[in-house]
Formats: sequence, structure tokens, C-alpha cells
Amino acid sequence: MELLRFATAGSVDDGKSTLIGRLLYDSKAIFEDQLEAVERVSTQRGDEYTDLALLTDGLRAEREQGITIDVAYRYFATPARKFIIADTPGHVQYTRNMVTGNSTADLTMVLVDARKGVVEQTRRHAFLASLLRVPHLVVCINKMDLVDYDQAVFESIRAEFTAFASRLDISDMTFIPVSALQGDNVVTRSANMGWYEGASLLHHLESVFIASDRNLIDSRFPVQYVIRPKANEYHDYRGYAGRIDGGVFRPGDEVMVLPSGLTTTVEAIDTFEGPIDEAYAPMSVTMRLADNIDISRGDMICRPNNQPTVGQDLDAMVCWMTEKPLKVGDFCHLKHTTRWVRAVVREINYRLDVNTLHRDEAATELGLNDVGRLSLRVTQPLFYDSYRRNRLTGSFILADEGSNVTAGAGMLLGPD
Repeated sequence: MELLRFATAGSVDDGKSTLIGRLLYDSKAIFEDQLEAVERVSTQRGDEYTDLALLTDGLRAEREQGITIDVAYRYFATPARKFIIADTPGHVQYTRNMVTGNSTADLTMVLVDARKGVVEQTRRHAFLASLLRVPHLVVCINKMDLVDYDQAVFESIRAEFTAFASRLDISDMTFIPVSALQGDNVVTRSANMGWYEGASLLHHLESVFIASDRNLIDSRFPVQYVIRPKANEYHDYRGYAGRIDGGVFRPGDEVMVLPSGLTTTVEAIDTFEGPIDEAYAPMSVTMRLADNIDISRGDMICRPNNQPTVGQDLDAMVCWMTEKPLKVGDFCHLKHTTRWVRAVVREINYRLDVNTLHRDEAATELGLNDVGRLSLRVTQPLFYDSYRRNRLTGSFILADEGSNVTAGAGMLLGPD
């Protein structure tokens, strides 16, 4: 079945965890012991109802404070599709967690409290989803039961959000009025909102078209591992394992290996289940080539007439994720696809105010949760595409040189 990755976003107390809990509960995707544990904790806390948000808020601090801190991943499936959910926090200080959860998402679900409307954090998360090039956006106007399911409230919030989103790069946007607490329009259509003619949230998640979201034009295969079995019956086997980051590969295709520039053909493509006739993003496969070429981890297999950009000077948008500020001249480890290199910050072009979209060109550093445009220089050439063209070959992470802790996430810019 097709897999859809989606993530939540929105301000504090907009009901993200409750909505996910309701979605899991009404779609019969939780076990009895999980529900019993949630009911027991809800009773111990003195809640008058079963708090379904506890299905995703697993940390003790989250349950004590009634907030989401970490990114919680949940998995479920319906007869139509499989899902991976990333429930992300709404607090400003946990913006880095929101970026992490949405970086691999096919769809972002932005929640808006019907009583409060569009607030600063709503705009912040919508912008970040746009910056991360998440293909689909669903705006769930939640807590409609607290405004008597008033259509005028829904229309007013939709108009305000649409006006703000017109300044962003969002290609597909859908609005759904819901009540996570009562279950209105979550799994089934609500009788309380007869004026709403759209689909329920689950139906939209099952039917949203994602097949065209991945880049199937630019063939990219970063080599992760060279497989040379020691068993005698496989002594001639040489395979290159990795994840296809773009395009389609078939046996017989002419390919080029970077950085050597040598060309050969694909002899076979192997998977755990056996050889296949076609492989495409984001499949993980082992590729065998017709000629013995010196290939190692970090090299890239592509098409001779469709090569990625090769360079050491990079322009990128970076979200900084650690308290130690990033300044011009700082060194970091940079991981791009399967290659680690050393990078230096040559220039901070500007820091972006994600609330007003104002560019502060006088900025001299990026602090925790800041987003800015940087010019970087790396020690070895990278084989990349712009993030707009390919989210997999256009992204990277920065790690602190001393602790090796992930310190930033970047999106490469380019002419395309």
C-alpha cells in the first residue's frame, strides 16, 4: 500500500495531540491496553473525560504539563493507505522539533483554535512548512464545538489564513472544520456542520494525491555501502547499497559515477525479496554494475545526460537548532546524502523573521530556532540539487565539531 507521512503543526493548546488521538481512536488503530492506560491516567489526573492526547504525549513532563515537547511518531493503516504521523510541539522554543517532524512529511496538518483564530505561531508553522517544501497543507480549524459550529467563524479564519498563505509557496491547501474532542469531521462527516460540503479529515488523508510529489526525473543514487560477501558462492558479487533519492533506474541503463565521471551500465538491481526490473525513489536497493569501477561511500550514481550540481560553495537556508549561536567563520561537520564533509560559514546573508517574513540583512549570527540564509564552503565537492527540485539531494544537516550533536538543518538554493 501507498505510504503517507504527515505531521502536525500549530500553536500551543490548539489540540494537535488530541486530534491525533481522536484519529487513532475512531479509526480503531489503538489496542485495548493502550486505551485502558490512557483512561487510567486521565482518571488519576481528575479529567472528566478520556484525554486522547495522552496517546501521543508519552513523556512524563508532557503529561504533567499537558503540552507536547518531543516529536511523537505513530503508525497506523486503513484499507486505503498506510500512515506515519509526526506529532510536533507548538511552543516557540521547540520550533526545531517542528522542523524535524515536518522535514520528511508529505503533508502538514496545521491546527487553528476556532476561538483564537490565526495567531503568531500559526503563521510561523505555516511558513516553515512552506520553507520545507511540504507538498500538501491541511488547515484544521479545531474546537468548532466551542463556537457552536458557526460557519461564519470558519469562513473568517479561512479568509485570514488564505491571505497570509498567498505570500508563501504553498501549492495545495485544504480547510476542514473539526472538533477533535467530539470527533466532528475527523473520521466521519459531522451532522453538526451540514453547511460543510467537503470530506472528513481521514478521507482526505486517504485520498490526497502524492504520487507526483517525488522527483522521478533526476536519477540520483548516493552510495551508502559496498557489499562484498565473503561466502565462496558469492565471491564475484559486488553491489552498491543505498536509497534512491530521485528518478528511476532499470537494468541496462547507462549511468555515470561521480566524482570519477566514469560511465557504465546497470547490470541488475537487487532487493531483499530478489532482483527487480525497476527501482525508484525512495526505495532502498543494491545496484550491480557491468564494470568494476572504484566506488565508495559518498559517491553518487546518476545519468550521464542528467547530472547534479557539483560544487564546494553553497548557498542555503538554515534553521539553527542549538543554543550556541552560529557566526561567520564557524566550522561545522556537514552531512549531505551519505557524505560527511567539513564546512565553514563564509557569510550570513540575512536572518529571516518567520512572523513578518522580514529579512534582517544586518544580522551577524543565528540563534536558537533562527532561520537564515548562509554562504558555506565545504572541504570536498558535493553532488546536489536545489531543495526546490529535490528535497532529498537538496537538504543537509550541520553537526557541532566538538560534540557531534545535530546543530542545524539546511536547504540548498540553486538556479533551478
